[in-house]
Amino acid sequence: MLDTSHHVRYLECDRVTPTDELEVSTSMDLSWSHQPLTRRRTLAAATGLAAGALLPHGPALAAATQYTNPVIWQDFADIDIMRVGDTYYASASTMHYSPGAPVLRSYDLVNWEIAGHAVPVLDFGAKYDLNGARGYVRGIWASSLAYRPSNRTFYWLGQIDFARTYLYTATAVEGPWSRLTTISTPYYDAGLLVDTDDTLYVAYGNTTISVAQLSPDGRNQVRTQEVFRTPSSVGTLEGARFYKINGQYYIFLTRPANGQYILKSSSGPFGPYTMRQVFLDLRGPIPGGGVPHQGGLVRTQSGAWYYMAFVDAYPGGRMPALAPVTWTADGWPVVQLVNGAWGTTYPSPAVPTPPRQVTPMTGVDTFDGTSLKPRWEWNHNPDNTKWSVGNGLTLRTATVTHDLYWARNTLTHRIQGPTSTATVQLDHSAMRDGDRAGLALLRDSSAWIGLKRDGGATRVVMVTGLTMDGNWNTTGTGTELASAPVSGGRIWLRANADIRPGAPRPGTFSYSTDGITFTRLGPAFSMGNDWRFFMGYRFALFNHATQALGGAVRVTRFEVSTP
Repeated sequence: MLDTSHHVRYLECDRVTPTDELEVSTSMDLSWSHQPLTRRRTLAAATGLAAGALLPHGPALAAATQYTNPVIWQDFADIDIMRVGDTYYASASTMHYSPGAPVLRSYDLVNWEIAGHAVPVLDFGAKYDLNGARGYVRGIWASSLAYRPSNRTFYWLGQIDFARTYLYTATAVEGPWSRLTTISTPYYDAGLLVDTDDTLYVAYGNTTISVAQLSPDGRNQVRTQEVFRTPSSVGTLEGARFYKINGQYYIFLTRPANGQYILKSSSGPFGPYTMRQVFLDLRGPIPGGGVPHQGGLVRTQSGAWYYMAFVDAYPGGRMPALAPVTWTADGWPVVQLVNGAWGTTYPSPAVPTPPRQVTPMTGVDTFDGTSLKPRWEWNHNPDNTKWSVGNGLTLRTATVTHDLYWARNTLTHRIQGPTSTATVQLDHSAMRDGDRAGLALLRDSSAWIGLKRDGGATRVVMVTGLTMDGNWNTTGTGTELASAPVSGGRIWLRANADIRPGAPRPGTFSYSTDGITFTRLGPAFSMGNDWRFFMGYRFALFNHATQALGGAVRVTRFEVSTP
């Protein structure tokens, strides 16, 4: 899947000036090829001219248009981004969802697909199996994705539960991914750098920033050292991304959740570093949303630079936004603004024509094939003996509980903003007494539409009042607010979600017995916009028992549509 041009997380050039001829070679972006590719690129230093709008030399480029932020209106936070040849990759946080650490792919920085997951299963303890404990708001936090051209291998690195760091590798982002090593030092909010001499370094920490050097095989830490202590006037810095650009070492850091700073060293990866503010309290591109922050830098094939960050935009989550970056004559990045804010629109990056269209993140899934498509993630690890795909998705009950937050094999799908609708066709003929199955709007305060089978009779119900406290313990298992009797073995369930940020937003539910005429059921559910659960609301398919295992439902069709 890779061409001869590979990328690592460094950029090696003589120096950054407004008129440099740049040698492309990084995973954060430079091009590594068997024969060096030099492309002339004019970088505007402090003129406010977006680098992405300039016309570079090079191969045929896609027609210049505009893109609109957020470039992905789905929940992908803590972005790490890089380019390998003509392909861009990004990773994101997934907390307690499994598989974890999705890897996104794009050919133009604007249109993205989910290619795979770097962490196939959260095998970090029984709590990630909902076995005696729960892992809500733990698991995959801000982590790092890099590419090492010397062995043509992708690396994912992240710490779990403040206990240790895990490193996974793959030769293709689709997988298979396998664990390379476990390191006893927990690299909090890590940024992995593949240096020009192939040495692996990790920048990490909260307020106190450190750099670790790994062994040549990446399996062990050989050195770690504090390199910077954040001034009290700045507060907290975290979310490290580590780069080498023009012989200088840079650590890109966020001030949660309203600023971005950068450290620069001319003396090597261990510093000393000087700090500069990139922006603070910058107006973002999503009305009602927050300040774009905590992302990464990437350079296009033609030498233009971009910063992909996320915008706090609850109830939907944290949405990726893209802006062009230029550099000052003395080597500091400047985000290009529109009327003093992160632009809602910018000229599209000038890149070669994509080789194909990416796979949409919405649309219809009939669960054909032998595996789930990568847009699906389970709430905690599933019991793999209790589900299957092929001729639909079969969910056999895996847990006896009255609490959806304890139920295994709840399958989730990100909500597409600003509003979208999920419709599921469900065969419930194999449900058993006590079973509960349906479609939820899932977060720390949840609601659902679905089926209750009791005493041999089946009803379609709308349930709300599923709640957690700030320690993610269940405080409410749900109250039924509306119901209707159903007959036969097939039903269509629908959830409409408004995830425009800035206020709590409504979610509504309806059902159909023919797939054509839908009947509203129950009142609107208020989806809260608090940030503390971190992950945004998701559509969720579930089937659990309250009496005994043995029942099943089959999802024959699932669709996410937008107005």
